[in-house]
Amino acid sequence: MSGSGPDATPAPPAGSARRGRRRWEARSPAPPPAPSAPAGVLEEVRLRAMGQGGGLSEVDLASAVRASGRVMGAASSTEMLRSLSDDIHGLGILERLAQVPGTTDILIDANGRVWVDGSAGLHASELSFTDPGQIRALAVRLAAAGGRRLDDAQPFVDVSLGNYRIHAVLPPISTGGPLLSIRIKGNRNQRLETLVDDPGWLAALGAIVAAKLNFLVSGGTGAGKTTLLAAMLARVPGDERIVVVEDSQELAPSHPHLVGLQSRGGNVEGAGEIGMDTLVRQALRMRPDRLVVGECRGAEVREFLGAMNTGHEGAAGTVHANSVNAVPARLAAMGALASMDAAATALQAASALDVLIHVWRDPATGARSPVQLGRVILTESGTLAVRMIRETGTGDSDPEALAWFRTRLKAAGEASPW
Repeated sequence: MSGSGPDATPAPPAGSARRGRRRWEARSPAPPPAPSAPAGVLEEVRLRAMGQGGGLSEVDLASAVRASGRVMGAASSTEMLRSLSDDIHGLGILERLAQVPGTTDILIDANGRVWVDGSAGLHASELSFTDPGQIRALAVRLAAAGGRRLDDAQPFVDVSLGNYRIHAVLPPISTGGPLLSIRIKGNRNQRLETLVDDPGWLAALGAIVAAKLNFLVSGGTGAGKTTLLAAMLARVPGDERIVVVEDSQELAPSHPHLVGLQSRGGNVEGAGEIGMDTLVRQALRMRPDRLVVGECRGAEVREFLGAMNTGHEGAAGTVHANSVNAVPARLAAMGALASMDAAATALQAASALDVLIHVWRDPATGARSPVQLGRVILTESGTLAVRMIRETGTGDSDPEALAWFRTRLKAAGEASPW
């Protein structure tokens, strides 16, 4: 990296570069960041962490600095403690980019450039890596901290670590160099009132939860699907048990009775893998009042739809789609992964799902909001379709779908705002 990190080394002279490394060393160095913690101090901290089961307070970090025998002034000690905290608990040199208000993503490309996305849009930061080995070392450390493997035998990983969701890919799967994508989860415990400005939408989403409708939240990457789902789940009564199944833990709604399950990859021999479909089946044996699949993307859709068709009300999840009208095709594709034909998937989905909620992110302002609410139906030809209950901007709705929504809520003692 342009500045030193715990594993950073100066870039070698251009003439000594091995083949395929020249583009890394030809760039002008970026301004150096603050000094990182020396390896000796980091080792002392790691030893103390192992002795305390991984828990390290700021007092423990200060003790590690003193135990290292290093003498430094107040300003240097403060900087050292901050660097140690970043190295042990956070993203290392990237931690300070993540702490900038509004930051949603930090991306490192194959050329070592560090990109930041957030309220100001996607842009290149002043930081950059000069050696791909530094990116690999950082990615491996973050994966290990989250209990996952990242090496030549398992060259990609998706892991949650504290407030971050981290995805890394190593060569030769990634061309040119290691890739690192970090999603800052932000405040996922936001109240629904702070996320949704429109009174009608706010009332509708609250009524959907209260009426125990089965729903999916759709949207593109970074649209705010998980954030909205967490806010809706926070509306679930405290005497109900929520069981969340995820590939990588993200959902943490503010609720007193929340149980989480996370999938696991196989070991170096390929054994020990536990997939989402297995976890959904396990979740059904855990007495869920609300079954939640954090993100539907594969064969687990069979067990999820089956659960909703056997009396599990108030189930919820998210799915990547460009609109509510695109969800049927996504469900058909996931059903195919579970060896279900299109007709079987359509029949299951129409019986299981009540409504679809689509969220959209304004690329100009970064604002996120629900924009479509649709009802899932089975057509006369046996295919899955969506009828629009409400669409922001147009105000259009299918009269029959809106009437169904009103009746469905009324039967549960709730009122429709439209």
